Amino acid sequence: MADLVVSEGYAAVGYEYINVDDCWLEKSRGPRGELVADRRRFPSGMKALANYVHAKGLKFGIYEDYGNYTCAGYPGILGFSANDAAQFASWDVDYVKLDGCYSLPIDMDHGYPEFGRNLNATGRPMIYSCSWPVYQIYAGMNPNYSSIIQHCNLWRNYDDIQDSWASLESIIDYYGNNQDAIIPNAGPGHWNDPDMLIIGNFGLSYEQSKTQMALWAIMAAPLMMSVDLRTIRPEFKAILQNRKIIAVDQDPLGIQGRRIYKHKGIEIWSRPITPIYQTYYSYAIAFVNRRTDGTPSDVAVTLRELGLISPTGYRVEDLYEEVDYGVLSPQTKIKVKVNPSGVVILRADVQPERFSKRPYNPIFYRYPN
Repeated sequence: MADLVVSEGYAAVGYEYINVDDCWLEKSRGPRGELVADRRRFPSGMKALANYVHAKGLKFGIYEDYGNYTCAGYPGILGFSANDAAQFASWDVDYVKLDGCYSLPIDMDHGYPEFGRNLNATGRPMIYSCSWPVYQIYAGMNPNYSSIIQHCNLWRNYDDIQDSWASLESIIDYYGNNQDAIIPNAGPGHWNDPDMLIIGNFGLSYEQSKTQMALWAIMAAPLMMSVDLRTIRPEFKAILQNRKIIAVDQDPLGIQGRRIYKHKGIEIWSRPITPIYQTYYSYAIAFVNRRTDGTPSDVAVTLRELGLISPTGYRVEDLYEEVDYGVLSPQTKIKVKVNPSGVVILRADVQPERFSKRPYNPIFYRYPN
């Protein structure tokens, strides 16, 4: 996978982490309490694997669990937090996901920050991905997001994604229905994580795959592919490598978008992005068709109705079809045709005043006699 991320152009569009998930360990620790990589799967060990990944110009991520065991039954970090953090640093790990199986949710308010401090104490920068909130939510607790934001770079707050449209829809609904509580926690360096991209596997159609990529960009979600790059079909590869949608996802403002319209199976999602002119943002807008009646749906709306009110206008572009609609005023009505379970995603860049339409003002020169 590391080879293909580079050779097939994924690294060139921004994908940079190669993350190993659960089951990389032996079932028991070594004689000094150290973590031991599965000797059959990783005969050269994790340090050698990290070196290989780094030699490709990529970064290396690993998985552990706050509890006694990982979710698949391998050794967890409980009782070994400082030692395991130091071991990851010695392996030159760049990213750590800490799951929450086989642990008490009430203990996570202490345990997750402790492991984060231990990672920082190593002196090696490591992205810290937490499952802290989701386990507390399932236990009926209200997560302390102020603390989570302080200690974690990203966190899961809903179900594991499955390879199905139904699973993807449930995540979309959760983020839309709870957006007022979820969105304020996101920003540069601390992100809500709706889970992996399942584009290119078996459960999503082409249209549904486009929908996931577009909405993950609107939601400022981490983009983590979960697919066999050896066998992915070209049309799904093109979705994952869409530079313009990735640019929306990676917008430097880091503002998570929201659902602004939902009626009879049609949804509109909006995300403020750069550039900004005066007090006006640019926007990415996604039109989603959740209907199942088997025919594309027309959606017509003015820019003003979408909240795009700058008098200087917006340059509007379709990010999948790569159609440039030129500079449109807030009064302009746009009409899009959205396929069933599909999406149309537009980028509307606010225009600076000097490019706006103004009355012609001639300049007169007085020449000396």
